[in-house]
Amino acid sequence: MGSKFKNTLIIVVIIVLIALSGGIYNFIVQRGKVKEKEKKIKDLKMFQMDTAELEKQLYELKIKVAELDSILALRKYNIPYNLPQSNFFDFVNRVSFSFSPNSYVNILFNQMETSKNYNIYHYTLDGVAEYNDLYRLIYSIEESKELKKISALNLTNNVKVDSTGMPHYLVAFKFNVAVYFSNNDQLSVKNIKENQLEPNPQYDFFYPLIRNEIPPNKEHLLDVQTAKLLALIPDGAFLSDASGNTFLLWEGDAVYLGYLTQIDYQNNQVKFILNKGGIIENVVLQLDKEKKQSK
Repeated sequence: MGSKFKNTLIIVVIIVLIALSGGIYNFIVQRGKVKEKEKKIKDLKMFQMDTAELEKQLYELKIKVAELDSILALRKYNIPYNLPQSNFFDFVNRVSFSFSPNSYVNILFNQMETSKNYNIYHYTLDGVAEYNDLYRLIYSIEESKELKKISALNLTNNVKVDSTGMPHYLVAFKFNVAVYFSNNDQLSVKNIKENQLEPNPQYDFFYPLIRNEIPPNKEHLLDVQTAKLLALIPDGAFLSDASGNTFLLWEGDAVYLGYLTQIDYQNNQVKFILNKGGIIENVVLQLDKEKKQSK
């Protein structure tokens, strides 16, 4: 056997082995992977859509999301999703920003209560405030869009006298607030709009009907108790006080603790109504007499 024949035979054997190895790799080893890729391509072709169709579906889904969001937003109260603990501090600060200088609120975070579908932040609020400021705070918490509830409310009266001697009748308060928030965003509202949190002014039940404190005459009005009627003129009534100061008043003008209610030209007299710490008194000053008559 010649060397040429041997070399040819070796080359043929090598080619056969390479072909056999490639066939085994392609049809046995790679067969499973090829079928998997073919199935994936088939699935992708099944759901393949053009850009216009995808944009149309996206637009329809946005409309449905907006409808659902508007339905949720129409509810009076919502339980927000993933609410930070500082949110309630910011809420109280916004509400109390316009309170009078005599009103203040302290906030204490107590704990977080966890349940299956929602969590609750527990806070304690205490302080002193004017009645309508306190009413606005309570109203804002109870009527807020994000669900909050008040419990364990304690109120007591409080009197503060300022440097001028003016008494301020306040309310000392302490109560607990539960702030609710959800564990998921399925029922949350994206663009939440707060409810109307401005209540109408209320009658102050803590304001005493009869008071020992009489406000000082800071505006230097006419003190009717020591006043004298000097003359009645077409422009009004001419009066003087115990210090000799003179005043020209007309019906409806303010005096210390009250108002001038009537100028009676026929009987030469003027009439006043005074509020002395809750006690209403009518006072008449006569032109031709130096004394006062009270009713």
